[in-house]
Amino acid sequence: MDATIALILGQDGITNGAIYALLALALVLVFAVTRVIFIQQGEFVAYGALTLAMMQSGTLPATVWLLLAMGVLVTVLDGAKALKAGQMRRAAGVAGWNLAYPLALAGLLSALPANELPLALQVILTLAIVVPMGPMMYRLMYQPIASAPVLILLIVSVALHIAMVGLGLLFFGAEGQRTPAFSDASFELGPLMVSGQTIWVLVVSVLLIVALYQFFERTLYGKALRATAINRVGAQLMGISPTLAGKLTFLLAAFIGALSGVLIAPITTIYYDTGFLIGLKGFVAAIIGGLASYPLAAAGALVVGLLEAFASFWASAYKEVIVFTLIIPVLLWRSLTSRHVEEEE
Repeated sequence: MDATIALILGQDGITNGAIYALLALALVLVFAVTRVIFIQQGEFVAYGALTLAMMQSGTLPATVWLLLAMGVLVTVLDGAKALKAGQMRRAAGVAGWNLAYPLALAGLLSALPANELPLALQVILTLAIVVPMGPMMYRLMYQPIASAPVLILLIVSVALHIAMVGLGLLFFGAEGQRTPAFSDASFELGPLMVSGQTIWVLVVSVLLIVALYQFFERTLYGKALRATAINRVGAQLMGISPTLAGKLTFLLAAFIGALSGVLIAPITTIYYDTGFLIGLKGFVAAIIGGLASYPLAAAGALVVGLLEAFASFWASAYKEVIVFTLIIPVLLWRSLTSRHVEEEE
């Protein structure tokens, strides 16, 4: 290895680390607010990338029908509850967002030549399909058991991950997909050749992290999520709805996952089950942050990205093993330096 190769590996590691940082932040946020270990975060990455690929191939994305099915279930549950309570306006609102919106989206995509649209509109439509699945998933799967022990929530997450992988195979097939790059530009930085897509990944990741910081620091909903993350019971006593906090958290996590998938689709081939490994690497970074610290999780993501890049050079067959082995010393260190407190249910 010489300096040039080290710089190239460092560039790859930082690019991958930026994506892992976004996923790690989403995992920490979801766990802090809802106590859910969001294993299916990686599936939102794959769904985002493959939905965009289907759209660019001129095919109606199958994820539209999943969104519609979830919307029907939410409408039945919440709409019936609102009608029983005599809240006609609320029932109409539930049906509008969860039923009329997916139907309108399906009709729009069926009528439009989506593969001829500008890339920016294709990305927006992809996010419009995948992101609403987040709060719907929380409503259907987690809200009824919000007060259950963490182990039960983990089992549900594992089941959802398996179901989403199976649906991914049904929707997208076993063939991998790659989308065109956002930009064909390339820049020379000394011995490095930096592609325009790499710049897009880094810039969008930094902007999103800054936007999340501003959201948590300056908006009422962001402060409500921070309060819920610090003390769920206290936040509820102060009038912050745990249901709203959970749905908003899953909305942000789904947005981060889908956007990450759109960003990396031009860089690497995405398969229906690719999101699992990507999500696990984000989870390793979140573990480094103790599933609590956002800065440590982001720093851990960069460590994971760099370790993966250099491991692929020295021992490519074992790079995944090397990355996941990083969890062991981190957990040992945390077990020796922290005091265990039994969770109160």
